[in-house]
Parts: sequence; structure tokens; C-alpha cells
Amino acid sequence: MNKSTRYMLRGVEYAGLLVIAIATVIAGLQEVVRMITEQHVTLADLLLLFIYLEVMAMVAIYLESHTLPVRLPMYIAIVALARYLILDIKDMNEWRILAVAGGILFIAFAVLVIRYGHVRFPYDQSNSKSRMNT
Repeated sequence: MNKSTRYMLRGVEYAGLLVIAIATVIAGLQEVVRMITEQHVTLADLLLLFIYLEVMAMVAIYLESHTLPVRLPMYIAIVALARYLILDIKDMNEWRILAVAGGILFIAFAVLVIRYGHVRFPYDQSNSKSRMNT
């Protein structure tokens, strides 16, 4: 890939990250304004704010390192499923509750497996950095 194509792709990448960051900040502010106007905060509201915070952390980590740890989206998925379970548990049947809880456990187990793999079989940091610069 030539240099100008790399710069163009990097520009598109930064523009996409900027859109994600701005949209996340706006959504978070809208949620805070809604909580203030309603004068009521629920656990679901806090979990939603936590999801927004994790998305912003993901953008920041990607901007700093040009890599995205696969565990971050998995953490967001766990919180999103927990929020879904909290919000809709009254309307769910037993099988759906078990399916969502099973999904949370499955993702949590996958995080543990990935974490174990990183600790037990670390990859060469110098090799990954040299690939980023090419």
C-alpha cells in the first residue's frame, strides 16, 4: 500500500473515531439532562452512562495505541446485556432470562480465556509495533 493511500485511510479512520466520540458525548449529555429533568436516576441509567464511558475509553485507547483490545467491546456487551436484563425482566419469560444470563456468562468466560491466553502466551510487543508503522 502506498503512502498516500495509508494517509487517506488514516484520515477516514480518525474522522470515524471523531464522529463516534462526538455522538457518544452528545448521547451521554442527553441522558444526564434527562435524569436531571426527571429528578430520577435508575440503575439502568447508570449502566447506560457506563456504556458511553467505555465507548469513549475505547476511542481513547485506539487513538493512543492504534490497537483495540478485544476485551473492551466484550465488556460493553456484558454491560449492555445486563442493562437489557434489568430493563425488560418483567416482560421476559424464563427461557429468555436464561438465554440473556447465559450470554453474559459466555462472554465473561470468553474474556477469561482471552485474558489467560494473554498472560500464558504473551505476544511480542516489538513485532506488533513494527506492523503498525508499516
